Amino acid sequence: MPQIPKLALITGATSGIGEACAITYASNGFNLIITGRREERLQSLKQKLEQQFGISVSALTFDVQDKNAVTQHLNALPAEWKNVDVLINNAGLSQGMDDFDEAKLSDWETMIDTNIKGLLYVSKIISGWMVDRKQGFIVNLGSIAGKEVYAKGNVYCATKHAVDALSKSMRIDLLKHNIRVSVIHPGAVETEFSEVRFHGDKTRAKKVYEGYQPLTASDIAETIYFITSRPAHVNINDLLIMPTAQASAFYWEKGKN
Repeated sequence: MPQIPKLALITGATSGIGEACAITYASNGFNLIITGRREERLQSLKQKLEQQFGISVSALTFDVQDKNAVTQHLNALPAEWKNVDVLINNAGLSQGMDDFDEAKLSDWETMIDTNIKGLLYVSKIISGWMVDRKQGFIVNLGSIAGKEVYAKGNVYCATKHAVDALSKSMRIDLLKHNIRVSVIHPGAVETEFSEVRFHGDKTRAKKVYEGYQPLTASDIAETIYFITSRPAHVNINDLLIMPTAQASAFYWEKGKN
């Protein structure tokens, strides 16, 4: 009897780590639910993955900040698309890098609504499906900013500390339902992250990655797949992953690459 492909749901799949996760899981035979705000990119990725890997992809265009949209799109999925084995809460961002007294409230609200509330909206629904099946794996995307606070990081750091705390509490509360919960905390990863943080300033964003070799989105995707491919009795609770040139949020060795 042929094995039924597993199903992964990846938020924020239109670029960066989310897109890399989609490619990695598709290459390992997973069917996918991919979500994102940019419909054209999402549909292009769906078509590419289905053609290249022969898997099935459901593409849902919504912003995780929008509770009603999250609820509407996920609950409208057919029953066979609700058997989610792996949820990757990747959607997240940083906006602005300003001193606390100079930061914009709109930047703070966007980060809180995406990084915390968006993660909660999606997780509440998908974890419910997993509870019904008594199995599942949730991976939350944290950050070195969830372990250390740095200058001008204020609310972004706070949101990623919240992701760390939520991951711990989810792991405890879902333990009785046989649901594993992991959180991965990357250091510097070269994606669109800094471009979003600096409101589209590509020159400033590029300088973040000068003088050393940062992590790539594929590095993180491969690590996430490793986490979720462990035997059923194994859970990697918490993983901090950094470029070799970065020892912490504060200590770097640049200019030698």
